Formats: sequence, C-alpha cells, structure tokens
Amino acid sequence: MHPSPKHSVRDPSVTFEEYVYWAKLTRTEESTVNQAYLEAGKNGKISDRLAVQRLSEKHDLPSKQPVQVKGQAVAVPDDRDTAMMSRATQQDWAQAERALRTTSWGAVFFLITTDILGPMTTPWAFAQTGYGPGVALYTVFGALAAYSGYIIWKSYLGLDSDKYPLLTFGDIFYRLFGALPRHFINFMLSFQMMLFVATLILQSGQGISQISQGRDAIHGDGLCFVACMLIYMVAGLLVSQVKTLQRVAWLANFAVWVNMTILLICIGVVVHYPPNFKATQASYGKDFGPGPIRTFAAQPPEGLASGGSGFVASLNGLNQAVYSYGGCMAFVAFMAEMRHPMDFWKALLCGQAFIYIIYIFFGMFVYSFQGQFAFNPVMQGLSPYAFQTATNVLFLVSGIIAATLYSNIGFKVIYMDIFQDIFNFPPLTERKGKIAWAMCIPLFWIFAFLVAAAVPQLSFVSGFIGALFILTLTYTAPAVLALGFQLKSDAMIQGEEHFDPGTRTYSYVDTGMQRYWRAYKKRPVLNTFNVLYTAGGLVTTALGVYSSVEGLIGAFGGKSVATSFGCRPPV
Repeated sequence: MHPSPKHSVRDPSVTFEEYVYWAKLTRTEESTVNQAYLEAGKNGKISDRLAVQRLSEKHDLPSKQPVQVKGQAVAVPDDRDTAMMSRATQQDWAQAERALRTTSWGAVFFLITTDILGPMTTPWAFAQTGYGPGVALYTVFGALAAYSGYIIWKSYLGLDSDKYPLLTFGDIFYRLFGALPRHFINFMLSFQMMLFVATLILQSGQGISQISQGRDAIHGDGLCFVACMLIYMVAGLLVSQVKTLQRVAWLANFAVWVNMTILLICIGVVVHYPPNFKATQASYGKDFGPGPIRTFAAQPPEGLASGGSGFVASLNGLNQAVYSYGGCMAFVAFMAEMRHPMDFWKALLCGQAFIYIIYIFFGMFVYSFQGQFAFNPVMQGLSPYAFQTATNVLFLVSGIIAATLYSNIGFKVIYMDIFQDIFNFPPLTERKGKIAWAMCIPLFWIFAFLVAAAVPQLSFVSGFIGALFILTLTYTAPAVLALGFQLKSDAMIQGEEHFDPGTRTYSYVDTGMQRYWRAYKKRPVLNTFNVLYTAGGLVTTALGVYSSVEGLIGAFGGKSVATSFGCRPPV
C-alpha cells in the first residue's frame, strides 16, 4: 500500500528522479484542468466555489498517453503498472490534495505584497546611504530577490506533486540535500518569522505609546512602553487563530491599501511640516535634536547618519534594503495553496515591480524633506500629532494582518517540523490539530513579545534580522538551491536514463562527482553565477551582522532612552 501523505512528503527512499517524474505528471494534469476551466470561463463567469469544485472533480490521473519528463516519453502508470497503490486511492488523495489548493495568483499577489512590502523603513535607509547608494542598493537587491523567487518557483514546479506535495521551504532542501539542511532551513525560517512578529510588536508598541502620550506631551508621559507592546501582542494572538492562507489573503488585500493610505498621508505631511525631533532625539541621541535638514547624493558625512558613522552606517542602510525585500522563503507556502502554481510567476512579477517602485519613490521623497532626521518607522517621525495618530492607528491594522501572516507561516513550519514529525501531533486539518493550534500559537506570540521588550531598538533589531536571517534565506539559500536543482536536473540524460514507476528505480549512467561535473559543464555560466551569488551572500551576511551589532552596542550605550522591559519609549 502507498505510504500515508505524512510520510510520503519526506520519505527517504524517494529519489530526486522520482520526485521529478511525479511532478511532471501533476503539472501536465494541472495544465489540462486549468485550460478546461479557462475555456468554460469564456462562456460565462465562474464563481470561486465552482472553480474549486471543477478542479477537485477533474483532478483524476491523466490518460495513459505518454508525457514528457526531461524530454523523455514515459507512460502514466495504472493498476497494471504498479501494485503499490490503486487508481481509486490515487484519485482520493489527489482530490483531497487539490481541495486544499484554492488560492488564485491574484490573491497570492496581495500575499506577496503584504509579506514583502515594508516602505516604512526606506527613508531611514536612504538617510544612512544617500541618494545614489540607496537607489543602487534597492535596485540590486530587488533584482536579486526577484531572481531568488524565480528559483524557488522553478524548483517547486520541478519537485511538487499530488503524491509528494511540497509544504515548506525546507522541504525543497530535503529533496535535494537531505534531512539536516531541511531542519536548519526550517529553524531559520520559523525563527525569522518570529522575529518579524517581534519587530511588528516593537513598531506597533511605539505607535500605541505615541498615541497615548497625547497632543501636548513633552516628556513622553503616557502608557508604559512594555504595556503598549503587551496590548498589541494580546490582540495579535487572537487574530492569528486564522489558519488558512486563503482567509489571510482577504485580510492581506485590505492591508495593502491601508499601507498605501499611510504612504500618501506621510507624503503630504513631510512637505508641510518639520520632522519629529522629539522622536529622533529620544531614539538616536542628542545630536539628532532640532537642526538644519541636509541630504546627500553619496554617503553622508560623519555624525549625520543615525545608523552609525561612515562604513557602519552604510551597512546598516544595506541591512534595511535587505530587510525590505525579505519574504521569498514563504513562497512555497503560497504555492502549496494555489489552484494553479504555474501562474505564480504573474504574482511574483507584479508584486516585485510594484514593491520596487514604491520603495524608490517613497524613500527618496521623504528623505528629500526630512534628510538625516528620517525616522524608522516613517509615520512615527511625523510631527503633527493628528497625522501621527492617524497613521499609527492605520499601521496597527495593517501590522496585525502582516503579523498574522508571519505567525501563520512560522508556526506551521514549527508544527510540521517538530510537533508532527517528532511528537506525532495530529494534522492541522483534524479537530485535535485545530485545538493544538489554538493552544500553541499564543506561545509563538509570547516569545516574540519577550524579544521585542528585551531589545527595544527597532532600526538595529530589523537590521540584525535582515543580515543574519533574511539575507541568508532570501539570497544565499536560493542560490544553493538553484545550484543543487540545476545540477541534479542536468545530470539526467534523456534517452539513456529513465525512471520505472513500477519498481521505483532509476537507471543511472554514472554517479558521484563525475555525474555532477558533467552537469556543471552543461550550463557553466549559470552555475558559476550561482556559486558567486552564494559566496557574495555569505560575505554580505557577515558584514551586515557586524554593523547591526555595532549599532546595538551604541544604542545600549546611552544613545536611546529605551531600556529592556522599561516604561520609557524610544519615541
């Protein structure tokens, strides 16, 4: 009998070539079903419910006509080809798997935008680097982030199938490199998502603190800063009970427009009002009190960058650029719930282009009017209390939606990697699994709150996350993934090698390093680029961690008035 879905996802007996074989069959079937759906749509509007029904009902195995796998014609197995599973069981599992995939590429566009779009930090990044280096950083890292997303998409299409579905970013590494890299990647991903939530708790806690201080506050009187973060944490863990990304997508759509409203308000305010000197002085030290506003085409001179001096300030600006594009490691979770994952490229292209344009325009515009006093996040650097409060309230709404997305993905990775695999917890689709989710998700938020309260220096915390986690998972890890997937794919020789679904064996022509060197020489330019891409990511990670740690040391050395678990806010 065929192994259960739980074990089939990570069955050590399954080879790379078998994953590729079944993935090709699934992609062929999806294309057939999607084409039939589009043809039906020409005759009238098809509701989402009917779309899901059609895709579920039609998701049987393809006909026995041969399909092309790596250019080689292979027959679709049936009962006579393999005794391992019956056709009826295949259909049941395929329909069950398809029933979970209900998200369209349009909904994924909003998920990508909510996941990645973070323009609130871009003016501060430009204040550390100047116009020229800032544009260069956001352009280069934006292009590389799009390339990383493309790598993940191609790898997903090549390895995911109804029989062996991909569920997390780490699962791709398991199928290419084994169990240990998967655990490492999943740990990095879940910990990064938790730190994302911690950053949002810190940002929103600053917002609640500013609101509570009132219009005429001079010395920051208001709610205790830790209490402000605690309020947000409680609200977040209640909203995060939403378990499916399809439901989060509806909220994500709303969050995108809320963020755009914040940006428009900030653009209008910075033109007519000075920066919030009270906030800059409280967070960055007395040197950033009231004074003339200055902007620079290149690196700002000594003392005019709040993120440090000279090289360290530039690296902290780089960290924010990296942080701004972080999120592609969540793409596997998005595609795992898509009706037609081959359409993911549309969401990726539209999302990355939209995000890049917003970053460049908004960052340069606000920097032009606030100069070295640009604050992180930008809405808390507005001086009029009414606009400051309005944008803070709006950010509380969009922030809690983004935090729900992060906690959803982060905890699902933890749940599947630890609770299900090690402690045999039930799947989240079962009643006991839902109860386990409701009981365990608060722990995720509590841990994030403890991190935010312990290190209340937002710019340097987000920079540290960007350097150690986002840069590794958004740039370095996909480069390694591209190299591994490309070499294993190119090592397959059409006509001479083939996979037998009956015996689950593959006829290799050669093995070992000879096989991979042969594959490397098929695409030497692309493979060399991915090697250099990996090395560059590792070097940049080391420099980014150094600069963010230096910034944290300076902040704890007395520049910021905020202290660990203290009541004094950094705004």
